[in-house]
Amino acid sequence: MTVSVAPSVSMFVELEREAWRALRASTPMTLTAEDLDGLRGLGEQMDLNEVADVYLPLSRLLNLQVAAAQRLWAEQQAFLGGSARKVPFIIAIAGSVAVGKSTTARILQALLARWPDHPRVELVTTDGFLFPNGVLTERGLMKRKGFPESYDRRALVRMLAELKAGRAEVTAPVYSHLVYDVVPDEAKVIRQPDILILEGLNVLQSGATGQRIPHTFLSDFFDFSIYVDATEQDIRRWYVERFLRLQQTAFRDERSYFRRFSELTHEQAVSMAESVWGDINGPNLAQNIAPTRSRARLILLKGPDHKVKRVRLRKL
Repeated sequence: MTVSVAPSVSMFVELEREAWRALRASTPMTLTAEDLDGLRGLGEQMDLNEVADVYLPLSRLLNLQVAAAQRLWAEQQAFLGGSARKVPFIIAIAGSVAVGKSTTARILQALLARWPDHPRVELVTTDGFLFPNGVLTERGLMKRKGFPESYDRRALVRMLAELKAGRAEVTAPVYSHLVYDVVPDEAKVIRQPDILILEGLNVLQSGATGQRIPHTFLSDFFDFSIYVDATEQDIRRWYVERFLRLQQTAFRDERSYFRRFSELTHEQAVSMAESVWGDINGPNLAQNIAPTRSRARLILLKGPDHKVKRVRLRKL
């Protein structure tokens, strides 16, 4: 008897960089080299060619998605005969520490805000929703900072729910990487943006933490989601390289939480970075972050040089 084997079925359309670049069409370059200097992350090899090849096609796709969502909203309002406030289009960006998701978020914010209809684009990171260090210490979670249980997910869900409910003004807590903690009595005010970008390690998680399954997931509020991906080997190397750069710059600030690391020798600094990766960032990536990759609408796969070499787009 002959048994036929069905071809593997994928939820994604996979595009090599050359094919993806062609989808830019006539989208104009609206960033300058000076703009990019203020947007790229520490040590990232991001140039205008990367913006043109990868992020302009992505901004075009997102602009189409936003326009379609706004048309659907208008049609539904006409159907209901209501006059509810327009709510923001929410884009989630996930990925590991040191993979470059923050740079991706900042570049997309800049590009989307420069489209001809000049949408108002806000960027919020989930760092502000980490529990303060005092709370993490009390709960024995300082060595699991960045793991799902270290976030005030209820507050994060509440902020997204308020945005999608059309509230005129919403606030988000502010985090300082210098002092490695949430800033007390400081908040970012968000006033009805057209687009909100939410960037963070675990934004694509289902929300279950081993205790119980929540009734509401963060992803319930997302209109589009992006996962920035690379091999664990590359991300680990980028993390160590970033740690060494920070040791020579931000860690030397007297206010820095990591001031003590600025006195380490090169060998000691490498050993410390490797230890942090092995104990915290690596396990968090393997256990919590990487498993959410397939939940994204679009995956940017980077090569060893930090440049995107392949794009996966979820089929509709």
